[in-house]
Amino acid sequence: MNPFEFSMMQAVSGMRTNSQRITVTAENVSNVDTPGYQRKILIAEPRTNSEVSFGALRTSLDQTPGEQEFNPSHPMADAEGYITLSNVSLVTEMADLREANRTYEANLNSFQQARTMYSSLLDVLRR
Repeated sequence: MNPFEFSMMQAVSGMRTNSQRITVTAENVSNVDTPGYQRKILIAEPRTNSEVSFGALRTSLDQTPGEQEFNPSHPMADAEGYITLSNVSLVTEMADLREANRTYEANLNSFQQARTMYSSLLDVLRR
């Protein structure tokens, strides 16, 4: 694999990762007011048996407990009348979303730069 292909593969892997981050963050934002919802976190697991170090992604649940609210009339209330709210922080999710978006754009720019350099090299070799 030549360096240009490797650079483009890394950029594509970064775009794929950040696309999934955006999806997970959007799910968290859409469930910020859902009682009992646990925030999802995207975890990258590196591959060790391959010469290419692109890892697999999996989602995990944030184990931070949500706030308790006294509301005995709520259908999800426990025996004492409390419901567990979502553990999603809208501020944190918006910051994560912004970071994932900017990182996606950086990987896209890297891919485009590698593609341009690769095309220029092919043009030079054709002459």
